[in-house]
Amino acid sequence: MPALLAVLAAYLIGSISFAVVTSRVFGLPDPRSYGSGNPGATNVLRTGSKAAAAITLLGDAAKGALAVLAARWLAPALGLGEGVIAAVAVAAFAGHLYPVYFGFKGGKGVATAFGILLALHAGLAGAALLAFAGVVAATRYISLASILAATTATALAPWLLGWGPRALGVAVMAALIVWRHRGNVRRLIEGRENKVGLHKSTPPPEQA
Repeated sequence: MPALLAVLAAYLIGSISFAVVTSRVFGLPDPRSYGSGNPGATNVLRTGSKAAAAITLLGDAAKGALAVLAARWLAPALGLGEGVIAAVAVAAFAGHLYPVYFGFKGGKGVATAFGILLALHAGLAGAALLAFAGVVAATRYISLASILAATTATALAPWLLGWGPRALGVAVMAALIVWRHRGNVRRLIEGRENKVGLHKSTPPPEQA
């Protein structure tokens, strides 16, 4: 029972969409109604509010880290094993992708995955962040950077986390990130993917 409750709590925490909540607080349009339609920091930035985008980014990362850190802290008292910790990580991530509070229509999970990696192993999170930053600097493609960062985390996870449930959980999250970016992959292949900072985003309807 404690294991099931921990996984359910992680999913509910992950289901909090900071893009939607922050936009409402700032009086901005629903991020699902413009741009890419993705409730994430990049789309919120299209409104021109850097503060709202920053809060969204930090909030989405923090909820992933919180869910995993809480489970790790309670693990000794509740008898939660490595398998449960991995399940908690994936549940928090799944909550962001398919949030129960917002019609199961969530974001792509990159920031939340980073927060989860940070809670699992700071070195692993750092390696993924370096891969992300390097690809963005070289290509200016956020989507490509996200996919390669996820791939990097998957490749390093067994060596840093051990060949067990946590590494498997990282691989599952990476696979979901790639899946959620399938439209971006298609545009990359076709040469239609926008580069960060080089294309002016279409503003929300209320601000157009």
